[in-house]
Amino acid sequence: MFELLATDARTKARLGKLTTAHGVVETPVFMPVGTQASVKALDPRELLEMGTQIILGNTYHLNIRPGLDVLRAAGGLHRFMNWELPILTDSGGFQVFSLARIRKIKPQGVEFRSHLDGSPLFLGPKESMEIQRVLGSDIAMVFDECPPHDAPAREQRLAVERTIRWARECRAQPRADGQLVFGIVQGGSNPALREECARALVAMEFDGYAIGGVSVGEPEPEMLRAIEITEPFLPATQARYAMGLGTPAQMLELIARGVDLFDCVLPTRVARNGTAFTRRGAFGLKGGAYKADFRPIDEGCDCFACKHFTRAYLRHLLNVNEILGLRMVSVHNSHLFLKIIADVRAAIAAGTFAEFYRDFIADYVPSQKILDARKAAGNER
Repeated sequence: MFELLATDARTKARLGKLTTAHGVVETPVFMPVGTQASVKALDPRELLEMGTQIILGNTYHLNIRPGLDVLRAAGGLHRFMNWELPILTDSGGFQVFSLARIRKIKPQGVEFRSHLDGSPLFLGPKESMEIQRVLGSDIAMVFDECPPHDAPAREQRLAVERTIRWARECRAQPRADGQLVFGIVQGGSNPALREECARALVAMEFDGYAIGGVSVGEPEPEMLRAIEITEPFLPATQARYAMGLGTPAQMLELIARGVDLFDCVLPTRVARNGTAFTRRGAFGLKGGAYKADFRPIDEGCDCFACKHFTRAYLRHLLNVNEILGLRMVSVHNSHLFLKIIADVRAAIAAGTFAEFYRDFIADYVPSQKILDARKAAGNER
């Protein structure tokens, strides 16, 4: 369960503690994404060394491969992937958005055609919760409908109605021992729909609440607005999760607006293309400017990659397609995201978050390539 420890006097930033069956998570927190039971390019030892507290897995993908029979025989997802700390599982509801071309929405759930071989797959509230029960995740998400940000008003209305109805069905399903269940608020950028959905879910008394329908291709101001119009209707005494976000600057923007949990594929996704994050933005390491640059990726960073390798060497590895290159950039990016959020927690505790937030945003230069990658990242989640 969630315990609110402190709040910032000048923003809505919060310091908290989320207790789960596999340990306590200090919030705000960034959750590396392990869609297919692995955070891409990283092993559990590396994740632990960089301070990972909780990771995310995906119901839709794990149900297809390796399948429930294997996961049941393994004793659940923790044992299968040898991860002893908490796991949150997305419900598969995001794939209702990201795999729109191969699904049909029905009153009871969603008919998919597998993205692998076209075989039929039905996923609804009962099925999603059963899969997550077998996975044994510490936090299970309700099955919801995530419409496109530019969906017509009627589609947004229907999505909210389904999300509320499906959430009620999810709430009634059995859980794994100690499993928490979070509701997901939909409603696009419509304040009335967001309020209606949030109030209905809060009345069901879930263990925490997510703000869904963000990071689905919308402009950043619209994403921030969706958070702002939803947050006032979520209980201050429970955890708040912004799904699928974001860049370091976006996370700080949302922390200042009262959000506690984040996940995003960007650290490892863009690393595979040779893009490295720093506290001032992101840059592409493959460029000729770094051919003889013998500085670390980010001076002052204490990750393994920055302590042992130069930009010149990593550029070489990336350009000759050596796996070590993408692994080391993935290590650096993931470490940086986790370190920034750890610094945020320290700033909130010290009462200096407002200054930290102001200075970070002032120094950070958004990259259009990164923003485009965020829009395209959904199929990995």
